[in-house]
Amino acid sequence: MDDESTHEPTLEDFALAISLLVRRIRADAPPELREFSWTQKAVLTRLEKEGAMTSADLARAERIKPQSMSSAIASLVTMGLIERHAHPTDGRQMLIKLSAKGTKLRRTTREAKHAWLAQAITRLNKQEQALLFKAGALIARMVEDERD
Repeated sequence: MDDESTHEPTLEDFALAISLLVRRIRADAPPELREFSWTQKAVLTRLEKEGAMTSADLARAERIKPQSMSSAIASLVTMGLIERHAHPTDGRQMLIKLSAKGTKLRRTTREAKHAWLAQAITRLNKQEQALLFKAGALIARMVEDERD
């Protein structure tokens, strides 16, 4: 078996580590959230972070077809997790926002994810923690740069 200190990490190692982290975080999601599609989760997260948006703005932000976004929105409205409201300045458009139930679900989900992650990070020393947070910022920048 290779000594970990002499093994040069590869792109495959990095991708596997990210995949394992995502899988582990998903395992702590509330059971009802595990049944949601990627698009539904993305809508809830984006609305929590950015506030009310139009369906078209959500589709653009998530880089999916408007029809796919409409389907995700319809199902989330049916579940009572988001609400549609008239746009204050453009009567032709509807704004989509989190409902109280959707806000509660996002908070519960975030708390579950953060609880495990915070506990896992405490197993690292201070230097490793600092490096991990820097890597997180770089990963976020990589993903956002791709979206632009």
